[in-house]
Amino acid sequence: MRFVWAVVAFVLAAVLIGAGIAQRTIFMGPDTQKTQVEISEPAPFVLIDGDVLRANPGAQTLIVRGQGEIFGSYGRTADMKAWLADSDYNQVTLKKSGDLAVEHVEAETEASEDGATDAPAEGDAGSAGRDPRGSDLWLDSFDEDNRLVADNMQLPEGTSLLIAYDGTADAPDDIVVSWPLDNSTPWAGPLMVAGGIVLLLGLILYVLAIRHQRRGRGPRRKGPGPLPATEPIDIAVLPPSERAAIEESGSAVSASPPESAAPADGDVEEAEIVDENKNPDAKTSMRVAPAPRRRRMLALPVLGLTAILAAGCSSDSWPQLGEASPTPSPSPTVIAPENQKPPAVTEAQAKRILKSLAGTVSEADAALDLDLLSTRFEGPALAARTTEYALRTKLPDTAPPAAIPTDDVEVVLPESTDQWPRTVLMLSKTGDDTVPPVVLTMTQADPWSNYKVSNIAEMSADAVFPEVAAAWLGTSLVPSDSAFLTIAPADLAATFADVVDQGEQSESYDTFDDLALSYAKSITDSRQAVIQALADKGAADTSKAAFDMASTTDAPISMTTLDSGAIVAVTLTDTETVTPTGEDVSIRFGDNAQAKALTDATESAKGVETTYEFQLFFSVPAKGSTEQIRLLAAHQDLLSVKVIK
Repeated sequence: MRFVWAVVAFVLAAVLIGAGIAQRTIFMGPDTQKTQVEISEPAPFVLIDGDVLRANPGAQTLIVRGQGEIFGSYGRTADMKAWLADSDYNQVTLKKSGDLAVEHVEAETEASEDGATDAPAEGDAGSAGRDPRGSDLWLDSFDEDNRLVADNMQLPEGTSLLIAYDGTADAPDDIVVSWPLDNSTPWAGPLMVAGGIVLLLGLILYVLAIRHQRRGRGPRRKGPGPLPATEPIDIAVLPPSERAAIEESGSAVSASPPESAAPADGDVEEAEIVDENKNPDAKTSMRVAPAPRRRRMLALPVLGLTAILAAGCSSDSWPQLGEASPTPSPSPTVIAPENQKPPAVTEAQAKRILKSLAGTVSEADAALDLDLLSTRFEGPALAARTTEYALRTKLPDTAPPAAIPTDDVEVVLPESTDQWPRTVLMLSKTGDDTVPPVVLTMTQADPWSNYKVSNIAEMSADAVFPEVAAAWLGTSLVPSDSAFLTIAPADLAATFADVVDQGEQSESYDTFDDLALSYAKSITDSRQAVIQALADKGAADTSKAAFDMASTTDAPISMTTLDSGAIVAVTLTDTETVTPTGEDVSIRFGDNAQAKALTDATESAKGVETTYEFQLFFSVPAKGSTEQIRLLAAHQDLLSVKVIK
């Protein structure tokens, strides 16, 4: 019966192990689901709607094949359509039936009042000739030669994917989107392990059956039992006839063998010797060694085989037990206003833009390339750098401006809007505590332009940055004439200029904090230093100095904070005019190398006018607040030196 159970165990083990292996081989389904995008009419761009990529669950993988460098990017659908407004492109969408629909979209044209179509501006070839690489509009981008693979993508709702070459050639048309399929076999591992255990049990039953069979091959024939010990026979006392018979037969029997020659217990069997010829009743008991027994050992690595089968299975071959869902931790609740627009950039996008921008500016600073700089700077920031380049061209020993830090971006405050222009405020610093953090604003004029810095200043160590909204929420711009602040942004620059000019006599003196008043005093002290320098040179009676601080024509940039206040960036100029008091007097530049370099002169009969630019960031509280206007960051540059004619 043991053989029967052993065979049953072998069969069951084969079924279990075979079923486990089959689940991981012949019965295992595909691991991905693929959809081919069919493009019939070529165009420079292919716009794949995010719904197409989210048609199936799981992370999406995009595979594009072509000839040359293939570019791919994703961003907000509305932004991408705005970027493609003046170009032909193919838009791929998802039908309700689940099938893909490809629509060829032609470039939008604006008609004038008389019905004629406006031609593109000179130098503007539209999106059809515009390279998509390097645009700040994309949330992220990637490119590869001949075969573009973007895996583990999970595009959120409201985003789309753009595919192109360089914006001129027709975009690749071999596009495949794939999604992972769950082909896990959680019972493959347990089945193979169970099969190994049953196989081991079958081998044990088989060994036991063999052993039982060998022990029970047949009954062992034994005598009635051991005879009592016999004494040696003394032949001399026997009658002559019996003694002769014994000597003739040679069947004298000895007693038990010596104890030293006796086999060990368990290794011998008892036997009986009967002298059947002479005396059938005479029996002698003796111990004889049995025939050697062959011991066979069956060495099958059953446990090793089971271990190999189990080790060859991945986590997909086992049930995933005990995986509890993570318990979400509480977080502050932020309620977005109704009809809140999306932020202009994401935090990751803003950091990427800042690194690209800083790299371009550093390259332009090293080469004194104003054209390159103008791709990333504008307004007051560009005006200050322009003078800087002019000075460094004629005075090579002039120290270059500090690079824009990108190591640690502490604040990203984007404007929440779906229109252009768009503005982002950032606070960034380096890992060096001796280098002050930098506050800047950058603006994107239209979908085809990159962000440009308009205001940039160093934050004071004593300044405290106000609480602002999270980057994912964004904020709004404050109108220049807003009445909801203690002072309208449009009036802030002129008000601070009045504090500089009037000092404590200004009506607005007490509305600014100590840091702002200290900075205003430093400007006043620099003015007094100019007057004192004229006196030291003995020119106090032959020349005079005048100063005028005023706001510029650059509109202030104001962004709301969480306390209903605003961060306001303003620009002021302080014009220093030195003129002679007599007709025969000339203003000589002396050792003023900067004036000589910028004017190409050494003196002026009518005087000289030097203009300094101040880029300032203030924290302005909401109207009704008792807080003062706080200075956050400031930067001063030499803007120009002119000879009065």
